[in-house]
Amino acid sequence: MNDTQRLAGLRIVLIVVGLIAVFAIWPLMFLWPSGWTWHSGHSDYPLMIVGIYATLGVFLLMASRDPMKHLSLIWFTVWSSVVHGAIMAVQSFGVEMDGARHVGHLFGDVPALFIVAAALAFFTPRGDKARTHTPL
Repeated sequence: MNDTQRLAGLRIVLIVVGLIAVFAIWPLMFLWPSGWTWHSGHSDYPLMIVGIYATLGVFLLMASRDPMKHLSLIWFTVWSSVVHGAIMAVQSFGVEMDGARHVGHLFGDVPALFIVAAALAFFTPRGDKARTHTPL
């Protein structure tokens, strides 16, 4: 894969992840709660998560226009996704006070975060190309 193809791939990943963050997280919480929702009953958590990820999604969509100018946002998304996914993976083995289990997240949002991180990391330039901000 040459540099031009890698940058094109990065743009596509930014657009796909951005659109998913803006439009798909809220519906997934309702369609597949065992894999995407970490609460039972009334909770303010879903709206907060949707708000944070929708905002991130908008900024990833804007970054797709010129990814080289937004490398810090891209790397923040990579590393925050790894950390968030790792924490959720550990927590998915726990049991809530009401007896609820969260193992379903190991097939839902946990792998989704790792896939996002891996895809963005794979396509994002590193080294001299990233430092100089020159076109690939």
